[in-house]
Amino acid sequence: MDYKDIDQQVIKKYKEDETLMIRLFVKWCANHKLDPHVLYQKAYPEQSANAALKKVIEDDDGFEELQIDNETMLDVLQLFGNIDLAFVVADEMEHLKA
Repeated sequence: MDYKDIDQQVIKKYKEDETLMIRLFVKWCANHKLDPHVLYQKAYPEQSANAALKKVIEDDDGFEELQIDNETMLDVLQLFGNIDLAFVVADEMEHLKA
């Protein structure tokens, strides 16, 4: 196996993991009756609509029974470097407590 194959495998794995992170975020939003597009725009107002987020929502295959706890959601977002989104989500968590 050469370096190009390894690089491609690493990129593929990262994209799969990123898609899972987005799916968890979408499900967390659904669990709390929040719009994931709105939260994403709050976190990244300078960016246009996120194509990966849109695709995950369109391809929603379930996860109906999955409940994502708040701490896990924040950990996953931070793991992928979505710090701004993690701050927005944390702020929403505070509003949900009220």
